[in-house]
Amino acid sequence: MDEIERLTRRCARERAARKQAEELLEQKSLELYQLNQDLIERENTSRSILEATADGIIIVSETGRIEMFNRAAQIIFYYSEGAVIGRHIEDLLNFAGSDITFAEYVETGTREPTCALLEMEGKRSDGSRFPLELTISKVALPERALIIISVRDITKRREAEAEWNSMELQLRQALKLEAIGQLAAGIAHEINTPIQFVGDNTRFFRDSFIDIERLARVRDQLVVAARQGSVPEELIAKCEEVAEEIDFAYLREELPKAVEQTLEGIDRVAGIVRAMNEFSHPGLEEKTSIDINSAIQNTVTVSRNEWKYVAELETDLDPDLPLVPCFPGDFNQVILNVVVNAAHAISDASELEGADKGLIRISTRKKDNWVLIKISDTGVGMPPEVRDRIFDPFFTTKKVGQGTGQGLAIAYSVVVDKHHGSIDVESQQGKGATFVIRLPITQ
Repeated sequence: MDEIERLTRRCARERAARKQAEELLEQKSLELYQLNQDLIERENTSRSILEATADGIIIVSETGRIEMFNRAAQIIFYYSEGAVIGRHIEDLLNFAGSDITFAEYVETGTREPTCALLEMEGKRSDGSRFPLELTISKVALPERALIIISVRDITKRREAEAEWNSMELQLRQALKLEAIGQLAAGIAHEINTPIQFVGDNTRFFRDSFIDIERLARVRDQLVVAARQGSVPEELIAKCEEVAEEIDFAYLREELPKAVEQTLEGIDRVAGIVRAMNEFSHPGLEEKTSIDINSAIQNTVTVSRNEWKYVAELETDLDPDLPLVPCFPGDFNQVILNVVVNAAHAISDASELEGADKGLIRISTRKKDNWVLIKISDTGVGMPPEVRDRIFDPFFTTKKVGQGTGQGLAIAYSVVVDKHHGSIDVESQQGKGATFVIRLPITQ
């Protein structure tokens, strides 16, 4: 084979190899283009998802610089994306009002996926502040970590909560006024009895002093005669006669008793008025340390007419009980609701069984860091299906017109939500019920 033929064959092989390489390059270029298009499509899809979500999504670096700001975040904060890219996240979120700063969160976190749910204050472009709920998540990429913050404006939720709290407060006050109205007739009756014998005794004093005045005039004549050195027998006889007519011996014995009875009656009326005043005192917006035993005694006093015809009421109150932080008006309402409920249960038992008076027993004890209040009755008790629903709003087993089903529901809300305690009931049908209230001694 001559030199020309060898060169010709070599050129043919090189052309074939070059063509194969060009075809391979074209194939790889097409694959790379398609991969790039897939990445662009995925990025666009991810971006579309982030833009479509109702929550604001903010992506920041570990240094806190904002790298992405979706449409919902722009609506929440009144910022365009271009206006916040590169700014620090603390320009938008008031970490100073939370338990941890952004830098502390980043420093204490790990490169493993983490998530924290917080509530804090947001700062809009117009300078206004608003409450928001946010979730902070840390994701670890091969080269670095990113912080993803999901935010939600909770202004309307806070307004709804405030409105609900206002309505609940109004409902409690309305129920309290209703209870006071229902107690008014009984309290009037309770006051009427001591007032009657105070009035009777006062009239007895008036008549007695008229009679004693008659005797005093004769006595004055005796004193004058004695000083003159001569006391006529007829004057002595007249004095004895008047003393007998007015029954002075009886008056001397009964007047001190009448005075004591009158003072007891006045003390009784004063006690009822004082208890009613403390019971109906407007509820305080802040907790105050109160004497639980005294509050219970006051409530028992104002509710006496509700239970005295159907039950005896015993108290076993721990004298060493510490003061307990409470909302006094709300606490009084809870005790009243449970005591009245116990009286109704005993009344129902009397109607069913024709039994004599039942018994309501109230005790207080300190256990660890809690005060325990037990209110027991010998009423009809409750079957399990009633016991499990006894604190549900509007649930009642009473006849129409005798109850709204709100008394025990309000009691539950006051004890659990406002005082962070607990209220439970132990009961079996036909064996009475015991309500157990637990209140924390420290706030």
